[in-house]
Amino acid sequence: MRKKATVGLQYVLMILVAIIMFFPILWIIGSSFKPLVEFSSYPPRLFPKNFTLKNYYEVFTNSKLPIYLRNTLILMLGNTVGTLLSSSLVAYPLARMDFKGKKLIFALILATMMVPSYVTIVPQYILFRYFGWLDSFLPIIVPAFFAYPYNVFLFRQFYRTIPKELDEAAKIDGCNEWQIFWKIIVPVSKPIFITIGVLSSIYWWNEFFVPMVFINSEELKPLSVGIYSFSRTTFIVRWDLIMAMATIMIIPPMILFLVAREYITAGIKTTGLK
Repeated sequence: MRKKATVGLQYVLMILVAIIMFFPILWIIGSSFKPLVEFSSYPPRLFPKNFTLKNYYEVFTNSKLPIYLRNTLILMLGNTVGTLLSSSLVAYPLARMDFKGKKLIFALILATMMVPSYVTIVPQYILFRYFGWLDSFLPIIVPAFFAYPYNVFLFRQFYRTIPKELDEAAKIDGCNEWQIFWKIIVPVSKPIFITIGVLSSIYWWNEFFVPMVFINSEELKPLSVGIYSFSRTTFIVRWDLIMAMATIMIIPPMILFLVAREYITAGIKTTGLK
C-alpha cells in the first residue's frame, strides 16, 4: 500500500513539474492569437477572448519574418551537415582503429568539453575579423566542419558497440578503412546520426548568442535575433506580433523532437548516457 502511495505521489509531482514547464509555452501560443488590446486587460487571460489570425498574417507580410526564417534554416542546415560529417569522421579512428597517442587525443577532446564556449568567443571574434568573415554566415557555419567534442564523444561511444568482426570481414573482402566507414559503419549507425542531427538542428534553430555576436546586418539575422531586433525597433512593443513570431520559432523543434524521439532514445541508450 505504501509503495502504491509513493508511486502515485511521484506521478503527481511529475505532472506538476510538467505543467510548470509547459505553462510558458502554452501562454506564448495562446497569446499569439490575441489582439494587441487584450495584452493590457486585467485579469490576464491564458487564451484569447477574441481569437484572431491577424498576427500571423501581419508578421509574414509586414515584417522580415520570411528572411529570418530563411537565415535560420541556412544556419541550422549548415551546422547540422558540418557536425555530422566532421564529428563522425573524427570519431571513427578513435573507436575502430589502433594507433599511438589515441588515448591522449581522446583525452584532449574530452578536456575541451570542460571549457565553456563563451570563453573562446573573444578569440574567435578577433580571428574571424582578421579573416574578414564578420557579418556573414561563415563564422557560425565553418566551425561545425571541425567537429564538436561532445558529438565526437557520442559517435565514438556508438561506434564501439558495433562488432569489430564486421571490419575484419570487410578487410578480407578487400575494403579499405574509407570503404568500411561508408559501407558498414554509417549504415548501421543510423540512430546516432539521427540523434545528433536532430539535437544539432534544434540547438542551432534556437541559438541566439553566437549570431548576435557575429551578425549585424538585418538581412542576415536568424529568427532568434530577429525577434529581439523587432522588439526594439517598434515605438510600441507589439506583443501580439512578438508572440506570433515566438510561436513560429518554438513549434518546429517540438515537432522534430516528437517525430524523432524513438531514434533519439535509441541513440542515447546505445552510447551509455542517461
